[in-house]
Amino acid sequence: MMKEFKDFAMRGNVVDMAVGIIIGAAFGTIVNSLVKDVIMPPIGLALGNVDFSNLFAVIKGGSVPGPYATIADAANAGAVSINYGVFINTIINFLIVAFAVFLLIRMINKAKAAAEKPAPEAAPATKACPYCLSTIPVKATKCAFCASELRG
Repeated sequence: MMKEFKDFAMRGNVVDMAVGIIIGAAFGTIVNSLVKDVIMPPIGLALGNVDFSNLFAVIKGGSVPGPYATIADAANAGAVSINYGVFINTIINFLIVAFAVFLLIRMINKAKAAAEKPAPEAAPATKACPYCLSTIPVKATKCAFCASELRG
């Protein structure tokens, strides 16, 4: 059973999948930082200094009465909240990742199409003499077999 498991785990597809998951996790971290640290601050600034990661609605107050300045304050007080700002950030993360994957797949498909395209056929190096039907070079002006003059 251990041998079978080792054979399964060492197959190319499983190793490729593991590498893909690791790269995907790292890519997810980069996208999260891109959204949180680069994209959302200017959007929040344009909308009047709104911090999307801190947008929430309190459903039920906690042991300390509200209002709560941050999601962390609400959570520390035991309040139940809907954190829609975090959800907006997550949607933007998803859209960026989906677009990046789309571009990657598009590039791979173009590379496959270019690799699968057959090479153009080379121009023929010979032709048939119209008089004796012998094979002669394309540039020949006189047939080497029947001595006929050939027209362009």
